Amino acid sequence: MAEPRTEPRPPREAGGRRAPLRAGARRELMRNRLIESRLSPNAISVTGLIGNLVAAVLIWQEMFVLGGIAFIAGSVCDTLDGRYSRMSGKGTQFGAFLDSTLDRIEEGIVLTAVAAVFAAHDDQLAAAATVVAVLASLMVSYTRARAEALGVECKVGIASRAVRVVILSAGILLADLGALAPSVYVLAALGTVTVLQRIFHVRSALRAGDTAA
Repeated sequence: MAEPRTEPRPPREAGGRRAPLRAGARRELMRNRLIESRLSPNAISVTGLIGNLVAAVLIWQEMFVLGGIAFIAGSVCDTLDGRYSRMSGKGTQFGAFLDSTLDRIEEGIVLTAVAAVFAAHDDQLAAAATVVAVLASLMVSYTRARAEALGVECKVGIASRAVRVVILSAGILLADLGALAPSVYVLAALGTVTVLQRIFHVRSALRAGDTAA
């Protein structure tokens, strides 16, 4: 029979009080509690999907502040699921696949709602830029996955997921002040630049490997 897990206890100070836990002990205590909980990384990922679906509906209805808040909440779940997976030790290969897949779906859904708003206002340029932003987002993810399949680490580029979330969140929250279209233009431009950065990075890495061989 496995021995019960013992949680770290802080040493006692003078007077019988326990000293505060150090950072390492706090992390271990948190990890133990996460392992013992029923929460799974996949549940957090699905919660993030629901938050982004709610955000998309609110944006489509042009309730931008509420939509921005829902988008931020859903994106926070997207950030936490991977970290929780590592801390709790509950991560699986399917969980990693699901997390990455839902990230792409969520970003696409929210940007589709943004494009619908531009189409309703007959802003063809902004709608087209939104399509470019979606394509660039997918290609940023694809180029990394394809590069890593070739054995090349590919995390370079200025428009990471976190950067894109910040830009889009600001645009949605400030949409009533006219910030939505500029944020989409920035997303499309930075996403395109990031794809090019990754293409050139992989080419250089593969050429260096061929030269070394």
